Amino acid sequence: QVQLVESGGGLVQAGGSLRLSCTASGTVFSINDMAWYRQAPGKQRELVAAITSGGVTTYVDSVKGRFTISRNNAKNTLYLQMNSLKPEDTAVYFCNRRAFQHAWGQGTQVTVSS
Repeated sequence: QVQLVESGGGLVQAGGSLRLSCTASGTVFSINDMAWYRQAPGKQRELVAAITSGGVTTYVDSVKGRFTISRNNAKNTLYLQMNSLKPEDTAVYFCNRRAFQHAWGQGTQVTVSS
């Protein structure tokens, strides 16, 4: 059974940084295109950043230049480095496959205060 465990969230002031991690088990992590998603209160879950199995990255316009997605296939781990955080980045952040998602993990809460 696939398990996705996100960590690294927290409370940070606007302009600060956080690094999220996601560890995957029960799946061949290295061959999957992976992504970070977020869901703010009262809003739908949205894709924030994605990375192919070959390392090609894409970002939603609102985080370009501030967030960096990366992966360590040897550790079955996905990362999201978030810099210059804004209050509108406040959400629960999840990782999953880019398509044909597995069951969602619990996510990690990111709260950015103004």
